Amino acid sequence: MISLIVYTPPPSQCGYLPHKKSQLTYEIVAELTSTEYGDRLNAGWRRFGHSLFRPTCEKCQACQSVRVPIASFVPNRSQRRAMAANDGDVKLVIDDPSVTDAKLDLYDRFHHFQHLSKGWPEHGPETVAAYADSFVDNPIPTEEWCYYLGDKLIGVGYVDLIPDGLSAIYFFHDPEERDRSLGTYNVLCVLRETARRKLPHVYMGYYVEGCRSLEYKSRFRPNEVLHPDGEWRTFLD
Repeated sequence: MISLIVYTPPPSQCGYLPHKKSQLTYEIVAELTSTEYGDRLNAGWRRFGHSLFRPTCEKCQACQSVRVPIASFVPNRSQRRAMAANDGDVKLVIDDPSVTDAKLDLYDRFHHFQHLSKGWPEHGPETVAAYADSFVDNPIPTEEWCYYLGDKLIGVGYVDLIPDGLSAIYFFHDPEERDRSLGTYNVLCVLRETARRKLPHVYMGYYVEGCRSLEYKSRFRPNEVLHPDGEWRTFLD
């Protein structure tokens, strides 16, 4: 790993729980191996582009790293419905990350809908450079998962490849197709593909109780949460 800078900005309004203050430590890397990033995931870090980060809040531990053990995962009734509603209709294409006008348009429409429905900050038109920095220029092997309904792009997800599983980075979808539960379907596809590759875990990122955008992660059970001592223990089963 080649680290360029490590820094911790002053506390600011939390993006997950707006009534609280949060503080993140960042590490910008030029190079990183999949094994090194796997070690970081197991120490509570996440990444976006070349930026690694983890919460370092003094008085809050609401951000909890969650992963799903593939061997014991069992979809619930609503998850089975989401799978049945999309399997056969929606085509998944896994490829290398790239920027296209269709992805930029979908990204903008998704964030505008989230702003109106969930109070996310207003997001201006995404530029090619910003999108590439976030999703295309990756320090480790990363896959782009595109979902199509006929010829129409309706969802895009990004997945990191690490030695002991897959790590879901981000997913956005067509608000007009929200009745298909595409967010749930994407996670189910990641879980299914992880099992097909005979890998043990899917890393889901942070779960934050009280944050509508992150609470869905607790519905994929049984799951495990990373404790401060570095051990993964059963969270919800």
